[in-house]
Amino acid sequence: MAGPEAAIRIETLSKVYSGGKLALDAVSFDVPRGQIFGLLGPNGAGKSTLINILAGLVTKTSGKAVIWGFDIDEHPRNSKRSIGVVPQEIIFDPFFTPRETLEIQAGLYGIAPSQRRSDELLAAMHLSDKANAYARTLSGGMKRRLLVAKAMVHSPPILVLDEPTAGVDVELRRQLWDYVRSLNRQGVTVVLTTHYLEEAEELCDRIAIINHGKVIANEPTRDLVAKAQEKAVVVTIDRDLDAVPTNTCFDNIVLIDERTLEITYQKDKVNAGQVLGALTADGLGIVDVSTRDPDLEDVFLSLVAEG
Repeated sequence: MAGPEAAIRIETLSKVYSGGKLALDAVSFDVPRGQIFGLLGPNGAGKSTLINILAGLVTKTSGKAVIWGFDIDEHPRNSKRSIGVVPQEIIFDPFFTPRETLEIQAGLYGIAPSQRRSDELLAAMHLSDKANAYARTLSGGMKRRLLVAKAMVHSPPILVLDEPTAGVDVELRRQLWDYVRSLNRQGVTVVLTTHYLEEAEELCDRIAIINHGKVIANEPTRDLVAKAQEKAVVVTIDRDLDAVPTNTCFDNIVLIDERTLEITYQKDKVNAGQVLGALTADGLGIVDVSTRDPDLEDVFLSLVAEG
C-alpha cells in the first residue's frame, strides 16, 4: 500500500458543517488499487460525507484527498474522471429513457459518440429490454441498476457504491454483486458502503470502520474477523435440566430448552474441549454439539461499542 499504488489516498481529512457539526475528524487511510474495499459505520458516522467529498459534491474543511494520483483540489477534472459514484438516493430525470440517460451522462464527460458504451452497460445491468422506456416506469431495482450503469459511462478505474443494495431484493443483490466482482476482476477498484455486514464480509478484501467521524479500524477482512474472540457452542444433553450449570470457563450460558444449552466463551482463553469437559465433569452426557464462529457483525458491534 505504498504511495502511488493507492487508488484513493485520504490524509487527515476533516469536515465541519455550518452550525459546528463535525462529520469527519482527521480521517486518514488508503484504498489499495484493485481491491474491493469496505467502508462501514453506523448511521451518521461520516461515510456519505466522505464519499460526497470524493465525488466533488461536498467541500472539505481541511486535509487532503487524492484519487488515482490526482489531488481533488489541484486536479479536480482528472480526479472526477477517475471515479464513478453510485449514490444512496435514486436520482435522475424521469422523462429520459435509460439509453438517453447514459448518452447524456457520456456527453457530460466529453466522450465521443463512437466511444460510448450505453448499450453494453444496459446489457450488463439486465436493462436492454427497457432501453427505450421512460425511466419513471422502471422498478426501484431497475433504477438502482441504471445508476450503476450511469456511474460507469466514462470507464473510471474506481467505482464507489454507497449503500447500493438498500431495499433491493435478494436476486437483484446477487446480480449486482456478480457485476461488481466481474468489474473488479477487470481491474476496477471498488469502494463499498453497506449496512449488510455479511455482504461486506463476503465481498471485501479490506474494511475500514468509521464511527463519530474517526477511523476505528482498517484491516484485511480476514484479520478483522479474527479479532472476534467470542465463540458459541450449542450442546444437547441426555436429560432434562431444571437449572443451568455454572463454570468459570463459560462467558454466558442460556437454556434454550430442557435439553439444549448455548454457551459462549472467549476463544483466546479457553477452547471448546474445555467447555465440553466442564459439562461432562458435572455428570452431563453430551448427545450433540454445534458451534457458531464469530463474524464481522461481532467485531463491528464490539468496536462501535468501544468507540
